Amino acid sequence: MIQQVKHLIGGEYCDGAGSLQIEVTNPANNQVIAVLNSATEQEVNQAVAAAKLAQQSWKEVAVSERARVMLRYQHLLKEHHDEIATILSQETGKTFEDAKGDVWRGIEVVEQACNIASNMMGETVENIARGIDGYSYIQPLGVCVGITPFNFPAMIPLWMFPLAIACGNGFVLKPSEQDPMTPMRLAELFEQAGAPRGLLAVLHGDKTVVDQLLHHPDTKAISFVGSVPVGQYIYKTGTDNMKRVQAFAGAKNHMVVMPDADKQTVINQLVGASVGAAGQRCMAISVAVFVGESQQWIPEVAAAIAKVRPGVWDDKEAGYGPLINPQAKARVLELIQSGKDQGATCLVDGSDCTVAGFESGNWVGPTVFSDVTPQMRIYQEEIFGPVLCCSAVDSLEDALALVNANPYGNGTSIFTNSGAAARKYQHEVEVGQVGINISIPVPLPFFSFTGWKNSFYGDLHAYGKQAVRFYTETKTVTARWPESGIVAGQNLTIALK
Repeated sequence: MIQQVKHLIGGEYCDGAGSLQIEVTNPANNQVIAVLNSATEQEVNQAVAAAKLAQQSWKEVAVSERARVMLRYQHLLKEHHDEIATILSQETGKTFEDAKGDVWRGIEVVEQACNIASNMMGETVENIARGIDGYSYIQPLGVCVGITPFNFPAMIPLWMFPLAIACGNGFVLKPSEQDPMTPMRLAELFEQAGAPRGLLAVLHGDKTVVDQLLHHPDTKAISFVGSVPVGQYIYKTGTDNMKRVQAFAGAKNHMVVMPDADKQTVINQLVGASVGAAGQRCMAISVAVFVGESQQWIPEVAAAIAKVRPGVWDDKEAGYGPLINPQAKARVLELIQSGKDQGATCLVDGSDCTVAGFESGNWVGPTVFSDVTPQMRIYQEEIFGPVLCCSAVDSLEDALALVNANPYGNGTSIFTNSGAAARKYQHEVEVGQVGINISIPVPLPFFSFTGWKNSFYGDLHAYGKQAVRFYTETKTVTARWPESGIVAGQNLTIALK
C-alpha cells in the first residue's frame, strides 16, 4: 500500500496542496512506497506563523520544564527505537543494524538537550565598577529552520530541532523528500512528549520550499547538511537574507596508516569505515594513505572488503544496503569508470553487482582502487558510494601534506602505536575531527561536530555547546541599584563611575 506523507503545520497533519507530487521509493527495488505533495507558499507561511506564535509562549516556559519535555521525548524515542529503525531501513535501504545506529546517535543528542539548563547559563561579575554589577542571559532567537539530507533521516533532524526547541525557539524542519517518513515519525513522538501545538512544523518539497524558508522574514537561523554546491547556496542565500547559517557540506576523509599500527585492526576498521552504509556517510573513509611498509597491506585490505556483501535491510548477513536512487548509482559507476580510465588499479570492482530477487535495486558492490593520485577524479570528488581509494607515501610528513592540501576538512584518522606520531598528526592536520585508532571520529554530543574548510560554512557547529550558542543570543546587563539617599553625580564620560 502506498502511503501519503503528511505535512505538520500548526499542530495539524495535512496532505499538502502543492501541485508537485514526489514519489518515495524503496532503494532495494525502486518500487514506490509513498508519495508526498510539495508544500505551497501559503503552507510555508502558515507553518512559520504557527511556529512563531507558539514560540512566543514557549520561550517563557521555565527551562527546567523545557528539559522535562526532552526527557519524555528521549524516553519515547528509546521505546520506539526499533520501530523508527524499521521505517528508516525501508525508505533508505540501510541494514537494520545500521538504521538502529542512526536512531541511537540522534537519541544521544536529545539526551544532551535534557541538560539544556546548564548550557544556557549566563555569566556574572559583581562590582565591575563601584556599586555596579554585570551579568548576561542566553535567550532564544525565534523560528529556526533545519534542512536535512537523505543519508541520516533520524540522526540529523535530531541534531537540530530538539536543541533549538530546548533553547526556547520554534522550528521548521524540511527533511529530504527521498526519505520523509522517518522524520514524520520523529515529529509525531515529539508531540506525544508534550510539545506545544505548532512549535515544530515539518514541510516537504523541493528547492522551492527551501527558498521560501531562506527568504522568509520570520526565520532567524538555518541549519543545513548536504552537498557542497547546495551548502554554498544555502549559506550565501541565507546570509544575504540576514539569517544566521550553519551549513555542513561534503568531505574527502583520509585514514593514515603507519607501519607500526596493528594490521588486523586497520583492516577491520577500514572495511566498516569505507563501505558501511554503502559509503553514504559524510564521515566515511574514502581515502586510505599507507605510509612506508604498510602499503604492503593493501592486497589484504582489498581481499577483506571484497568479502562484504550488500543486501536488503532485513538480511542479517548483508554488510550494507543499496544506494539511495538510480541517479546516485549512475554517478558512482561513472566515477569508478573514471578511476580505471585515469590509471588507478582497480583491485575490487563492484560495478556489476546485483542482489537475487532485487535485481532492479540501486546496488554497487564494494570497490577498491590502489595507485590513486590527487589528480584523479576519484580522489578529488566525494564519491558517496562503497569505494575506497588507496594511496602510498613515504613518511608521516608526506601524509600530512597530502591531507592538508585537500580542500575538505571534515574528518580524518591515524592508526599507529606511536604516541609521538599521533600527537604530531592531531596537532598539525588541518581537519576538524580527528580519530586516533578510531576510523570514524564523530564526536558525542557534549562536544560539537566540527568540520573545517569546504566541509563547513559558518561559525558555530552542530550540537554541543556551539549549537546552543547558534540557536541563542546573549543579552548583557549592566546594573546599579543606588543605596537609599545616595544620588549618583553627573558622568559625561563613557567610563563607569
